[in-house]
Amino acid sequence: MLTNTGRLPDTAHTAQPWRIHALVPDFRLEDVWALPTPGGPGDLDRLVRQMAGGPGDFTGAARALFALRWKLGRWFGWDAPETRVGARVESLRARLPADLLSSPGPDLAAVPLTSVFLTGTEWAAELANRTVHTVMHIGWVPTPEGGHRGQMAVLVKPNGAFGRAYMAAIRPFRHLIVDPALVRLIGRGWQRSAA
Repeated sequence: MLTNTGRLPDTAHTAQPWRIHALVPDFRLEDVWALPTPGGPGDLDRLVRQMAGGPGDFTGAARALFALRWKLGRWFGWDAPETRVGARVESLRARLPADLLSSPGPDLAAVPLTSVFLTGTEWAAELANRTVHTVMHIGWVPTPEGGHRGQMAVLVKPNGAFGRAYMAAIRPFRHLIVDPALVRLIGRGWQRSAA
């Protein structure tokens, strides 16, 4: 049985010797989540493949919130091509040291996140739009029970006053609905991939 799943204190991310820290000093840590993905020391690659290839099928309130967000994005141009990584903002890959350039990892199929790098213990993917430049960081950490599990951190760099207001407005929905649904979705995928 995996304990300590759900939202974690910021130190669960900041105290780790992650490579991502040196790449995003201008980003803010939004939150950290323990993933229900019990495994062994080398299982991060399995989790990354699952997340990159997964359908991303949310249900209920999370699905409705995503549908609303994508609709608003279309109406107001928040997700237009000129707002994305490589257009509005430079990719974090431009900040990578030479040893990380050769291991970008896979992009996600279900959402417009582009992989930045993949190592044996961490994976980072980025997204940009008119509101924010964000990084999803997946770390592979030891557990008190002697195993390992995934840990997800969300790092953000809001785009001006509008981006800060947007992030403040969505924070309660993310913490109460969207992120817990994402954690459950990842956990269900992990269980299916083990079967």
